[in-house]
Amino acid sequence: MNLLDRPLRVGLVSASDRASAGVYKDEGLPGLRSWLDGVLLTPWEATERLIPDERAVIEATLIDLVDVAACDLVLTTGGTGPALRDVTPEATLAVAHKEMPGFGEQMRQISLRFVPTAILSRQVGVIRFAPDQSRGALIVNLPGQPKAIRETLEGLRDADGRLVAAGIFAAIPYCIDLIGGPYIETDERVCKAFRPKAAVRARDTLPLKALP
Repeated sequence: MNLLDRPLRVGLVSASDRASAGVYKDEGLPGLRSWLDGVLLTPWEATERLIPDERAVIEATLIDLVDVAACDLVLTTGGTGPALRDVTPEATLAVAHKEMPGFGEQMRQISLRFVPTAILSRQVGVIRFAPDQSRGALIVNLPGQPKAIRETLEGLRDADGRLVAAGIFAAIPYCIDLIGGPYIETDERVCKAFRPKAAVRARDTLPLKALP
């Protein structure tokens, strides 16, 4: 198997003081895992971390997921608001080599269709490269609520099913291509991956999960 046809490695991180302490059940990790399983046609594997809202812990977790666990994509949930303990964006930027501002901009545009307080969200997207610079990982901060997570990843459709606002996941497969990760195919009924025509590979050459 070509190295770029290996399973996609995804790090899933939920930053929550109370959930990590067992005060209540975390909903972020199950929500992320369920959505990814529904959209990804290519094989993938997850490494999950439930951690407190501590900047040093978040930074160490992101570094470990990229540098040691060799994740291609890391999705975080929680800790992106204006409160003193909300430090996920700061931790994410601290471990980044490149900032990708379009991810945060689009997530806030989607959320603003529902609530004016979306402008208080501080999600960021960044690239971190492995120590040997042979590959990179895309790290994206997502909202904390499962419904908002799904909307920002998947996008919004009108009553007739027409896409009215593209979700951020549409751009993620091509981003992963550009930083040395495996080729990702998605179920277009959930979220269609966009690539320039020259970057599209024939589906019969790819390892795919069976469509439901």
